[in-house]
Amino acid sequence: MATVKIDKNNFESDVLQAKEPVVVDFWAEWCGPCKMIAPALEEISNELAGKVKITKLNIDENPELAAQFGVRSIPTLLIFKDGEVADMKVGALPKTALSHWISGNVA
Repeated sequence: MATVKIDKNNFESDVLQAKEPVVVDFWAEWCGPCKMIAPALEEISNELAGKVKITKLNIDENPELAAQFGVRSIPTLLIFKDGEVADMKVGALPKTALSHWISGNVA
């Protein structure tokens, strides 16, 4: 399953009301580190299909959501479980670290 693009219109249904845990990648087109982790997130999305949904939210297009969740630098990754923030990571990480963090939060 590929990463899913989300915005203010589908945030509630795709993230807050999701049955499975959801990773939200707060990113922007101009962010180099965001582009660095994108392929790893795609791979993890495929590897953990059915266990977790990985989504991308462009902060330039959705500044109100970035502000609502206190995103001050990007990339910021939030894991939501049952509509609540369960954990947060800020900054680019290698795939192994991202995978370990995500897996540890969806078990």
